[in-house]
Amino acid sequence: MKDTIIILGAGVMQGPAIRIAKELGLHAIALDASAKAPCVSMADQFEQIDLKDKEGIETFARSLQSTGIKLGIMTAGTDFSASVAWVAERLALPGIPYSAALNASDKSRMRECFKKASLPSPNFITITEADKFENIPPFPLVIKPVDNMGSRGCRRVDTIEELREASKTAIGFSRSGRAIVESYMEGPEFSVDAIVYKGEITICGLADRHIFFPPYFIEMGHTMPTVIEEEKQQSLLDTFRAGIHALGLAGNESIGAAKGDIKLTARGPMIGEIAARLSGGYMSGWTYPYSSGVEPIRAAILSAMGRKPDALTTTKKWTCAERAFISIPGTVKEIYGVDKARSLPHVNDLFLRIAKGDKVSFPENNVTKCGNIIASAQDRDTAMQAAESAVRSVLIKLDPSDRQTADFLSNRGSAFPPDAFTLNSELKAELAQIPDFQPEKNSGVYSIYPFPAFSSSALKDYMGRTVEEALSAVRLLTGFSLPNASENADNRIILGCSFWRALIRGSYQGAIHYIENLGVK
Repeated sequence: MKDTIIILGAGVMQGPAIRIAKELGLHAIALDASAKAPCVSMADQFEQIDLKDKEGIETFARSLQSTGIKLGIMTAGTDFSASVAWVAERLALPGIPYSAALNASDKSRMRECFKKASLPSPNFITITEADKFENIPPFPLVIKPVDNMGSRGCRRVDTIEELREASKTAIGFSRSGRAIVESYMEGPEFSVDAIVYKGEITICGLADRHIFFPPYFIEMGHTMPTVIEEEKQQSLLDTFRAGIHALGLAGNESIGAAKGDIKLTARGPMIGEIAARLSGGYMSGWTYPYSSGVEPIRAAILSAMGRKPDALTTTKKWTCAERAFISIPGTVKEIYGVDKARSLPHVNDLFLRIAKGDKVSFPENNVTKCGNIIASAQDRDTAMQAAESAVRSVLIKLDPSDRQTADFLSNRGSAFPPDAFTLNSELKAELAQIPDFQPEKNSGVYSIYPFPAFSSSALKDYMGRTVEEALSAVRLLTGFSLPNASENADNRIILGCSFWRALIRGSYQGAIHYIENLGVK
C-alpha cells in the first residue's frame, strides 16, 4: 500500500491538503465527524471519526501502522492540532509534543506561556460559570472561549454588565466550560503562517487582516502581503517566532506548523494567539499560494511524512485579496450574481456558504458569513478592487415573510448590528423632513421621493456599495424602474421616509423587504 497521510477534517479548508497529498502520490485518508463534509469525496478514503476523539483516532492510526505502511498525520484550518499531536506522540510519528499542542490550543495555557517568557501579551484571567469577576483587568476587555476558533464567542466588553452577559456566550462555546478575559489590544491585526521543522521556522506570508463590526471581531477579508514598513514587519515576525518557542513548538525534533494573529499596538507588537497548525480563512490554502507561488500545505504534508520540506522560496510577488460577503437576518429566497462574480477579471475563487432556504444572520463570528471571494493580480490595487467588486456583485434576496428581517429593520440606529449606512446629523435632519405616503391600494407601480443629499453622498454600505449602487440592486431584484417621484403618474405609489429608512438600515435587502411588504397585513 502507498505511504499514507491521515488528514483531520474534510471541510473546505482541508480540500487543498487532500488534493496536494494525492498529487504527492500519497494515500489520502480524511477523518471528519460528518460524512457530509464537503471534501469527503476528494479523499482516497474517508473515516467518520469525531476529531475530538483522540483515542479513537489513535486506534484507527495504529490499525494502519500495524500493516507496515509509512504513516503521517496532519491538519490545517481546524482547531484539532492537539489530536494530531496526541496520535503522533503515541505512534512515534513526526509531529510536536502533545503538551506543546495543548499550549497552543488552550488560550489560558497559551497566555501563561507568554507571560513566563516575558513576551508582549495582554493581562488576563480565566473564568468559569461560577466566577464572580474579581481581579479582572481594567476595561476595555476582550472575552473569548479558551478552546474554540473562528471568533466564536469572542467580543469586546466595556462594562461589568456587558462582561457578565458576554461570559455566558463565551463559556457556552467552550468545550471545557472556560473563558479568558484579557485586556483589549488597540491596533491593526496581522496573520502569519510558518512551517516548523526540527527547530527551523520558515515564515509563509504576512497578511493584513480587515476587522469590522465592534464589539465583535469579524474578519471581512485579508490582503497578502502586508504593505507595512519592513522594520515593523520584522518586529511582528520576531515576536511571532518568540511565541512559537515559548509554546514549545520549535524543539529540535518538533515537526509541524504554526499560525499567528499579531497586533501592532502603540507599545509595539503583541500576540493575539498562536495555533499549532496552518491557518484556515483561505490563507494557507489559497491566498499565500496565489501571492507567492508557494504551497505551505505541501510543506506541512512532507514534514508530517518525515521528509524535509522544500519549495518554500517564493517564485512570484503578487497581491492576493480575500473578501467576505454578508447578509442582514432572514431566510434566503434567491441568490443572484454568483456566475457574474466568478467571471470577473482577476477572480480566482468564489466560496458560497449559503443556499436557498437557509437562515442567515448578521455575523457575530467568522463562521456565519455568507461567502468569500479571492482575487489576485500583480498590482495590489487591482487585486483588492477585483475582490471588492466581486463581493458587491453577489446579491442575496430574503423571504419577505421572515419576521427576523422585519425586526432587524425596525431596530434602527443600534450599536450592533449597525445600520448599513451611517448618517450624520444633517442627513438625519433631512430624512426626518421626508414624508410618508399611504396609498389606498397597492398598484405595484412605484416611484421614490428624492433624497439627493443622501443619494449623492460618499456613504457606502457594509459591502462598500454606494447609495446609487444599492438602489440599482433594488431595481434589479424587484424589476421596478423606481423613478423619482417628480416623474410619477397618478397611479404610482411614492416611496418616502420609511423606504429610505429601510435602505439606510439594511441596504438593498432592507429596501426590497419594505417594498415587498407594502400593503401586507
